[in-house]
Amino acid sequence: MIDTALILALTSYYVVMFITPGPNNTMLTISGIKFGFKRTIPHIFGISIGHALQISIICLGLGVIFKTYPLIQVYLKWLCLVYLFYLAWKMIGSIKHHEVNSGRPLKFIEASMFQWVNPKAWTIAITVSTAFYPSEENYIIAFLFLSSFASLINLPCISLWALFGASLRKFIDNKIIKKSIEYFFASLLIFTGIYLALN
Repeated sequence: MIDTALILALTSYYVVMFITPGPNNTMLTISGIKFGFKRTIPHIFGISIGHALQISIICLGLGVIFKTYPLIQVYLKWLCLVYLFYLAWKMIGSIKHHEVNSGRPLKFIEASMFQWVNPKAWTIAITVSTAFYPSEENYIIAFLFLSSFASLINLPCISLWALFGASLRKFIDNKIIKKSIEYFFASLLIFTGIYLALN
């Protein structure tokens, strides 16, 4: 049953998971630095809608496959880890002053599709579909509640990271700060990947 206790518990979980560092927030910060907040908006909405769709699909049956064949989830985690290492490697040297405003940020569909190789997004979706699923409710109401509530909490949380990145744009001229930003966010991707792959 969807009650106040469930809403409060789910809100707490979503806020903690969405506002803490991870692949999405790292990429949004870099996008904010390189392209500004306004051009990063499709990326933000792509994450939010893509993740809501991911939660819906897991609630509708993909989670059962993972429970029946747990090795699939293990292989997926390691595939995600390799991809995050690749992103971290590409991040080093990616912020160049003469390239700020050039190129393009991720499109809506690209950001949506990234959720399927994002280990943190998988962790959130699987946890929500098992630990917070209101089994007494009609299943359509249940998965719509979990997925729409995810977007409601997700949007403001991840937007803060894009705004943070946009606020750092003025410091790109300083080579030490620029390198520090690149290595910091590359390290975040690596540590996030390792943590999620081993848990």
